[in-house]
Amino acid sequence: MIDELDLAFDERADERTEKGRHRRSFVEKRRKKKAGGGGGGGRGKTVVALLMAVLLLGVLGGGAWYGFDKVQGFFTAPDYDGPGTGEVVVQVKPGQLAAEIGDTLAAADVVKSAKAFVEAANDNSRSRNIQAASYKLRKQMKAADALNLMLDPKSKVVNGITIPEGMMSLQIYDKLSKETKIPVAEFKKAAADPVKLGVPAFWFNRTDGKKSTKSIEGFLFPATYEIPPKATAEQILGMMVQHFLQVTQDMKFVDTVQNQRGISPYEALITASIAQAESVHHVDMPKVARVIYNRVYTDKYHCKCLEIDSAINYWLRLQGKDPKDSDVLKQSELNDPKNPYRTHGVNGLTPTPISNPGEDALKGAMDPPTGSWVYFMTVDKKGTMGYGSTDAEYQGLIRQMCKNGVLSGENCPK
Repeated sequence: MIDELDLAFDERADERTEKGRHRRSFVEKRRKKKAGGGGGGGRGKTVVALLMAVLLLGVLGGGAWYGFDKVQGFFTAPDYDGPGTGEVVVQVKPGQLAAEIGDTLAAADVVKSAKAFVEAANDNSRSRNIQAASYKLRKQMKAADALNLMLDPKSKVVNGITIPEGMMSLQIYDKLSKETKIPVAEFKKAAADPVKLGVPAFWFNRTDGKKSTKSIEGFLFPATYEIPPKATAEQILGMMVQHFLQVTQDMKFVDTVQNQRGISPYEALITASIAQAESVHHVDMPKVARVIYNRVYTDKYHCKCLEIDSAINYWLRLQGKDPKDSDVLKQSELNDPKNPYRTHGVNGLTPTPISNPGEDALKGAMDPPTGSWVYFMTVDKKGTMGYGSTDAEYQGLIRQMCKNGVLSGENCPK
């Protein structure tokens, strides 16, 4: 096949050859005319022509540079060079992505373009640690500098509310209400539909045969939150849910418990909430989680039941009653058939989480140590935990508790 470009090139070559013949004929005529004494001023015209050529090349060169600069702008995000000046307060809202934060910063003239901030965030793995808060920044900053300043805790406008680990939802509503002046009733109303608050519906699936009960309990992640002005109860709880989802996503909680533990994420969350409630020290949470799994999912215990008092106290709090110490709880309370959180004589986990666990409790439920323990007890007044796998080891833990004054009277062996 004949290349069309080759044909075009040949045609242009023929044209140049033909034009060359005409030009040579014209030059010969001019030479003859000049030899005859006519046609003065040829040198001046030549100089003018050279000047025109230089100007033309300059214009073309400048245009080429301008065009290159414009094209380069399509690939390089506009960015400021300096550290910025003055001060401006910028608010990052819950759930905002890097592009949305970039838009906010660009609108406040902190960065020159949202794209520059996104590129800086992509280059910095710590960028995902930016929290919903208000930040003191400067105008016209280099995007990477703005990002680093937002990662500096000193740049945050601190007016946050700290939710401790292990609080149950009712306690959280009360604390939030005191800080925001939003009635507790509005938080209860907002929490009635956890899916509407952002909890994915799959989180309430169970594989243990127990009825699925939707509750916000467990999803209100304990942390310090910068509450936006005029935020509603629904927005505040939604912010906490989003933080929970981000934390569990970062630690690959869902995939790990499904693939390695063989249980649903909700069951692991319930386990984490119990480990949080039962442990005095964070170091014990993984072992307590292992005890829970051994009791409920294996034949190592005398039943597949939890037999823990923290679940009983959770139910008492839901009823507006005060919790009780283990040695004060009555058998009638432990075996109350009207209590859905009863764990004595009832197999399986509780209907819902019983607290809002922190990251250590979640990690403990996700990846507990290997062990055959089915007992855990607080053996001294410092909160030290002891563990046992047999009845003999259980009796040894009881003796430690009595020796250290944790148990006394009829609860201690003679």
